[in-house]
Amino acid sequence: MKRILPLFLCYTIISCFFTIYGQNENSRKMNNDHPRIINIINFVRLLEPRDQAITKEVLYRTVVSQLEIMKEYKLKGTFLLQYDALIDPRYQQLFKDLPGDSIEIGAWWEIPQPLVEKAGLKWRGRYPWDWHADVGFSTGYTPEEREKLIDVYMADFRKIFGYYPRSAGSWFIDIHSLTYMYEKYNIVASCNCKDQSGTDGYTLWGGYWNQAYYPSRINSYMPAQNEENQLKVPVFRMLGSDPVRQYDTGLGKASQGVISLEPVYPKAGGDEKWVNWYFNEFVTGSCMEFAYVQAGQENSFTWDAMKKGYEIQMPLISKLRDQNKVVVNTLAGTGLWFSNRYRVTPATSVTINNDIGDSDLKTVWFNSRFFRMNIIWEDSTLRIRDIHLFDEKFPSFYTTGVATSNQVSFFTLPFVDGYFWSTAGKKAGMRFKAIMDDKEILVKGGDPVITDSVPGVLQIKWPVNTFPGTLVAEIREMEIMIRIDGNVRKVKWFLELTTSGNTQLPFREIKKNKILCLSDGMNYSVSALNGYFRKRSGTFIILPQKDKLTLDTGKR
Repeated sequence: MKRILPLFLCYTIISCFFTIYGQNENSRKMNNDHPRIINIINFVRLLEPRDQAITKEVLYRTVVSQLEIMKEYKLKGTFLLQYDALIDPRYQQLFKDLPGDSIEIGAWWEIPQPLVEKAGLKWRGRYPWDWHADVGFSTGYTPEEREKLIDVYMADFRKIFGYYPRSAGSWFIDIHSLTYMYEKYNIVASCNCKDQSGTDGYTLWGGYWNQAYYPSRINSYMPAQNEENQLKVPVFRMLGSDPVRQYDTGLGKASQGVISLEPVYPKAGGDEKWVNWYFNEFVTGSCMEFAYVQAGQENSFTWDAMKKGYEIQMPLISKLRDQNKVVVNTLAGTGLWFSNRYRVTPATSVTINNDIGDSDLKTVWFNSRFFRMNIIWEDSTLRIRDIHLFDEKFPSFYTTGVATSNQVSFFTLPFVDGYFWSTAGKKAGMRFKAIMDDKEILVKGGDPVITDSVPGVLQIKWPVNTFPGTLVAEIREMEIMIRIDGNVRKVKWFLELTTSGNTQLPFREIKKNKILCLSDGMNYSVSALNGYFRKRSGTFIILPQKDKLTLDTGKR
């Protein structure tokens, strides 16, 4: 009785005091221009074998505390259950009768021992839950085995809750599993890890950087370009990556650290100054179609570690919601909104107009179904830090192949890679230069103005100080246009790609109007519609025609 009473009281308090916001009101807010959407997603494991101090009780109490603080601030959210937590009676009692339009229960797609054995397969893990990619994720199983695992999970979920889950998330899910979940069980949303290199053995690099995308039918990490070749399940990027610093962290090391909204990190999601900065930029920066971020945390980190961050973030999210600056929804609710609104993946952006503290760094991420691009301003200069192209015909090994180690990698097609082509002392990128007094110099300027007032166009105006003029960039879903406005006809300017010089580059042939590339066995190209390419020191420069250059990033 001593154990039953507090659980019952916890369940009663949570279910009685959630304020249920009407679906019509929420839909109205989400259909406004440029909505800012927050999903609070907590994923739940029964065990944490990496630390003996993190017991089942500690993990359970973490989830209870997450629910309580969400209840206190009347916040919607999603809890994704790993199979071992799904079949645990305490978690069933905790979640079973919560209001479905406030708290969504979905699937966290990591693979523990009870699920494998109930599917009639042999467990190969070191512990009852093993985080290695060849054991604890669907990538470690054949397509036929993945279907068996999904069938068991879905049957037990329905037996417990009376319905199938509408969403499924994981650090990564192969496209065969996502397709099976969609076609047989009608999931409407998924989520995967932010971009990272080597963290926990998992590399996802070059993808649709934030918000959400429809994946290719042969590659869960690759956005599809055409409706007939996409899976109609939007995949949302998790964890609220720091748009300025996350990309470069770990340069020169084997793996990256984490700078994200996750509340356990004391210099990011657990720091009040950082959190206030992040959400201020989130609600004010140009986002084109919509802005998105996932808040919340896996219970493996424990409540003691995440409590401070939660107590910073939840009241702030509640305040922004009450001010109609953000919409807080479940993952499935956001997935349904996305699929009802967009036939194909839309173009979006993430804009940082003002960095934290005294830093003068500014950045913008552009994403479309054809490519992504990142520009960063540092020390009054402009650097194109990243351009990766997307091709729905580029298959993932894990669609049918099986991971055989604890490492797993997902990539797209690089054209500019400011991380893998850099060292700690020399950052790669495409820089804006000019010839002044017969010398090549970096062009310097003031603060950029980044706007999205024209549908489908991200416009950047950067006032130049090196000579009188303004750099104007207009980025569309298949095109990058850059020109210089002002009386600059006598100024010779260009873009130059520089790298650390110790990496293999994908450039197979550099022609005047086209660069032919090869990466991971995939051929692709970028064409100059205005301007032209010229070889230089193993890379290239791009020169304008009549103070304008236009790159075609959409033809495959």
